[in-house]
Amino acid sequence: MLIKASLAGKFFIFRGLFLALLLTFPAYAESDTKQSRHDNTLPIEVIADTLEVKQGENKAIFSGNVEVVQGDMLLHAAKLIVHYRENTENPDQPGISLIDALGDVFITSPRETASGETGIYNVDKKTIVLLGNVVLTQGENVIQGEHLHMNLETGESRVSKGEKVKGKQKRVRGLFIPESKDN
Repeated sequence: MLIKASLAGKFFIFRGLFLALLLTFPAYAESDTKQSRHDNTLPIEVIADTLEVKQGENKAIFSGNVEVVQGDMLLHAAKLIVHYRENTENPDQPGISLIDALGDVFITSPRETASGETGIYNVDKKTIVLLGNVVLTQGENVIQGEHLHMNLETGESRVSKGEKVKGKQKRVRGLFIPESKDN
């Protein structure tokens, strides 16, 4: 059930969601010292055509060409559903437990890009899962599959094949371009 809130109430909820996103939205964890980690303490900007808050269901729905920007990390999707849990200690800052990204999901950072049909960010487990026609790119290297699991804490990613459809199964495909050595 959609709860119609006053303008002040909507601002209160949006501010709480924004603060929760600010505190919990990580990027790719990278262990190589040459690579910089994403700073998840930077402000997050969410841009969408509409925002619908379903307070009774503890979720907010951003729709229409959704863009999320935090530092040098970008996320694009047709729709974003933010699931949050109530924070009894500080009601002004609800905690985010899960973020669903739907429709042409695209994530980019300075090192790599990833895309898929849908995505799930599990805040508690610090993982992102992309499903459907997944493409992971780093430089000129490209990996394709149907399922991508990224561990944001360890920086490890796993691409896997999809389910059999009509007796056929898409397998993981990788194209790796060696670095050229100029003499």
